[in-house]
Amino acid sequence: MAEKKNMLTYEGLKKLEDELQDLKVNRRQEVAQKIKEAREQGDLSENAEYDAAKDEQRDIESRIEEIEKILKNAEVIDEDEFDHETVNFSSEVTLKDMELKEEVTYKIVGSTEADILNNLLSNESPLGAALMRKKKGDVVTVEAPNGVYKYKILDVKRS
Repeated sequence: MAEKKNMLTYEGLKKLEDELQDLKVNRRQEVAQKIKEAREQGDLSENAEYDAAKDEQRDIESRIEEIEKILKNAEVIDEDEFDHETVNFSSEVTLKDMELKEEVTYKIVGSTEADILNNLLSNESPLGAALMRKKKGDVVTVEAPNGVYKYKILDVKRS
């Protein structure tokens, strides 16, 4: 079975590549130095610094493996391929919550880049999926575990 493609923006791809480079070049070296210093302190069985450095090394290696897997299956989406009038991957969408009368702006990204605290909304999330291919002025209804929400699309831009 083929692995799921990780849809990324060019910005998201660059961010992951930079993180991978930093982990491989800088962080690995820093942790190796911490492990070396901890070993020089003697008995490793009761050495908290050694244990912490080994934990950090394991976390770094795990993150490197995760990023490499993401990049191996990455599909960079060219936003120029999309109609600029409709919501698509990499669109910046301003919405009005019809119940709360509040406005919010999201950028539509792949699930790998999603970070709702920074207004990066996954195209696979219920709201993200409902917004896809809609236009300014459209009202979308989203069913969530805690209720039904309606949003009016106030603006669609390319970021």
